[in-house]
Amino acid sequence: MRYNRILPLVLGLTLTATVCPAAETVTVFAAASMTNVVEEVISRFPDSRSGGIRSSFAASSTLARQIEAGAPASVFISANSKWMDYLQDRKLIDPATRQTLATNRLAVIGAASESAEQINLERPQPFAALLGDRGRMAIGDPAHVPAGIYARQALERLGLWNDVSNRLALTDNVRGALTLVARGETPVGIVYATDLALTEQVRVLTMLPHSSHEPILYPVALVTGGISDQAKEFLSFLTGPEGAAILRKHGFREAGGQ
Repeated sequence: MRYNRILPLVLGLTLTATVCPAAETVTVFAAASMTNVVEEVISRFPDSRSGGIRSSFAASSTLARQIEAGAPASVFISANSKWMDYLQDRKLIDPATRQTLATNRLAVIGAASESAEQINLERPQPFAALLGDRGRMAIGDPAHVPAGIYARQALERLGLWNDVSNRLALTDNVRGALTLVARGETPVGIVYATDLALTEQVRVLTMLPHSSHEPILYPVALVTGGISDQAKEFLSFLTGPEGAAILRKHGFREAGGQ
């Protein structure tokens, strides 16, 4: 008789559990240079009602193609407009939610352990002494990595591309270029200014002028297949005062800032 009284209670609990709505999981796809920002935003986001926030970091091109292939993403942060446009043209983001999150700058870096002098970009072949006979310059692959695209634009407009185009160490994302210089595998590289805080193993040799490349913009939008109330709340948090403070903390500038 005891088991007969307990069974209805157990069934009631089971039925109650099955009718609760499934917790929402938000998946953020973000450019590699946004790693630290997104991780901190996630840690501060009040997501007690959600199924959690997941993140994936890579080159913007890689993430955009993954979304195109059907990867489950809710929010996309690109390091340039090109790859956001790519998804918008294919109706894979909600254009009504698209906005510019932040801006950045490009820095030429060398290993902190080396004694190279600051680079004067106005001198002929300013990288010759650093590269020597066999050295290479580390940059993101300009065929698809935003940091590399900006770097090539800058070098071309400064008349330096031909000096280094056959001396490049190409990486899949900007953090790869930073790592090569930090490890001393390449004597010089071009990364975002915000990457400089990630390691003490590199130092700035010069900043590339704003006018030498297109503005470095970080657009963000909701992905069409992953829109949910929780994703909307996360985007609002990211683009609101709390998110802006975190962006500034990590060296990013507000859209329109120099």
